[in-house]
Amino acid sequence: MARALLSVSDKTGIVELAQKLHQAGIELVSTGGTYKTLAEAGLPVLEVAAATGFPEMMDGRVKTLHPKIHGGLLALRDDAAHMQAAAAHGIEMIDVVVVNLYPFAATIAKPDVTLEEAVENIDIGGPGMLRAAAKNHRFVTVLVDPEDYDWVGERLAAGGAITAEEKFALAAKVFRHTAAYDARIAGYLTEQAGIAFPETLTLTYDLAQPLRYGENPHQQAAFYKTQPALHGSLASAVQLQGKELSYNNIQDADAALAILAEFGEPTAVAVKHMNPCGVGTGDSIHEAYERAYAADPVSIFGGIVALNRAVDETLASKLAELFLEIIIAPEYTEAALAMFAKKKNLRVLTVSSFGDSDGEWSVKGVRGGLLLQERDVHEVCANDLEVVTAIQPTMADVEEMLFAWKVVKHVKSNAIVITREGRTIGVGAGQMNRVGAAEIALRQAGELANGAILASDAFFPMPDTVEVAAKAGVRAIIQPGGSIRDKDSIAEANRHGIAMVFTKLRHFKH
Repeated sequence: MARALLSVSDKTGIVELAQKLHQAGIELVSTGGTYKTLAEAGLPVLEVAAATGFPEMMDGRVKTLHPKIHGGLLALRDDAAHMQAAAAHGIEMIDVVVVNLYPFAATIAKPDVTLEEAVENIDIGGPGMLRAAAKNHRFVTVLVDPEDYDWVGERLAAGGAITAEEKFALAAKVFRHTAAYDARIAGYLTEQAGIAFPETLTLTYDLAQPLRYGENPHQQAAFYKTQPALHGSLASAVQLQGKELSYNNIQDADAALAILAEFGEPTAVAVKHMNPCGVGTGDSIHEAYERAYAADPVSIFGGIVALNRAVDETLASKLAELFLEIIIAPEYTEAALAMFAKKKNLRVLTVSSFGDSDGEWSVKGVRGGLLLQERDVHEVCANDLEVVTAIQPTMADVEEMLFAWKVVKHVKSNAIVITREGRTIGVGAGQMNRVGAAEIALRQAGELANGAILASDAFFPMPDTVEVAAKAGVRAIIQPGGSIRDKDSIAEANRHGIAMVFTKLRHFKH
């Protein structure tokens, strides 16, 4: 008689699978809680201790680590010496293995988890059985994913067989699963040990969705997410309507959420090609959106709008007037959703929170490797600013400069942002020189630049940026400082009566 070994932490679907295996004439062997579940369901099941002749012990830590289990999993059925050894030692073959592991990821996701609790949820026997069965996949069908229970169970119950190709695919899935499981353990323990850059980096992500293509139609792509998904991230968002997200949609939406995380007050962000084309704050989300829209009513076309307050019918009607790829907000009224429903392709998403990603690492692939760094979540407050000019900024200037600083942090370098009254009016992004970025931003701002604030993501290597800002009427500048020619820029600002402050912190974004 064929034999199946079932030992699962997640009992979802296990009784139904066991019933099909029993119908197929397969003997059931099980452990602990799984044995109890199957026995209570009225299924004939043999406890592992009875199969091995050795009792479970040490609070269940030792139960399947036994030659009668692993010999039954690893024996090559077409090797006479293996089969003779098995017969000599009373080892019966195991043909089907159904195992899932202690919930380590769910355990460490709990806010109050202790190291001791996390360690106790490191599975030992489970990965051992899975790896043994997967290694011997020519003879053993191994299931680690409940999604495979139905088709395998139905096939066997109908008297069919699992093909060699199917066994191989199931085995590959097992090794992906155990590799990810160990990677999460390694990552958690490495973090607890305070090691930032280990000699070997183990990362694991779960498939969120395959994508139709990448940045361009000829590139394959997929979206993977961390487990558990980070709050306030696109990975934790819920899509309410619209077409499937594209590769570029995901990048742009991520950029919009990163900017929103900077603000607590009502804020609207419009993003195009991963740069903000409009950011506005206000006393209400309606005012914030009006300011964001007014910043660049041309570039917002075909872009993404993210808001950190609920969207009602009034705001929805204004958003619906535009062609937008995505709208993101924490919630929507029923009337707002009804209005969006008329635009079938519009992607409407909810995100429950807009927290920062403090403690999370940024991973960027390069040819032959990857770059790892902390995310840029550093905040600057008024007390951090150093006034370096004779002209002192007013409190209103400081407030506006801090707003501009939060935005320029998220613009591709070289970056210049012009703002006034809680909204962007000019954005110069991704230029090869800083004065070029300033000229683009000031040209976009036009006459509104007169009396506005200018923010730069990095220092001025020479005073030409201050000079073009002065010609446009900029009244105050916020920049990191730190150039060997800072004194020239300070002198230029003093000459034109511009207040300038240093943050002593740059925000390069490549």
